[in-house]
Amino acid sequence: MITFYFSGTGNTKYIAELFSQTLHIECHSIEERIDFEALIASEESICFCYPVHGSRVPRVMREFVVRYLALLKGKKLVILCTQLVFSGDGARAFTDIFPQDFVKVIYAEHILMPNNVCNLFFMPLAKDEKVEKCVIKAEQKVQLICKEIADGTICRRGFNPVSRFLGLIQGVFYPGFERMGLNRVWMDEDCDKCLLCVPVCPMKNIQFSDGELTTRANCTICCRCINKCPQKAIAIFLRTKVKKQYKGIGSTS
Repeated sequence: MITFYFSGTGNTKYIAELFSQTLHIECHSIEERIDFEALIASEESICFCYPVHGSRVPRVMREFVVRYLALLKGKKLVILCTQLVFSGDGARAFTDIFPQDFVKVIYAEHILMPNNVCNLFFMPLAKDEKVEKCVIKAEQKVQLICKEIADGTICRRGFNPVSRFLGLIQGVFYPGFERMGLNRVWMDEDCDKCLLCVPVCPMKNIQFSDGELTTRANCTICCRCINKCPQKAIAIFLRTKVKKQYKGIGSTS
């Protein structure tokens, strides 16, 4: 088995690496410049890890899978998705990318992780103590997942009719939300053009030319730029000034 993951601000990376270390398998970000074709072709089973966006798969991960779709035919999949509260069928949604019976899901699970959206007033960042408790529970869950996979246990969280219905309710507005987010990245007057946001964007959405920062309407809503900006000068969706940033597991903001 091998693990491929996408992580905006570190939560999913943490889970993907812990899972892979426990099972002693390779782990790679889909942003790496490596021979993914060779890696996919060489493995019978693949674990995909991603953060749930509105009960759905982030566009950057969907595009990665479509790029290598033919090579994934017949593969056994483990799907691990990180979520804030509840996604219904966030893991099952991954199978919507594939034709029917194209792959075989042997394990799928949702893992609660801390909120990383820092400029929406209705989604406040948790205090360090709460983050720590959340991470401990997530680590325990990953250990259980690894044990069950090693024992051959089949778990497909989110695949039952109730979860699918609840996921549909949450995800019905996500396509519009995703389209709206394509061009909702702003830099305010505190931006000092340090350009840190340019290389960290997984979609190359932020560019610098003629002395100005511009966007290409290609945001995947990963929140990496707003949490990385030293001046707290970037906002997504709402022009709300960032007061506290999510620095990732093990860090304080």
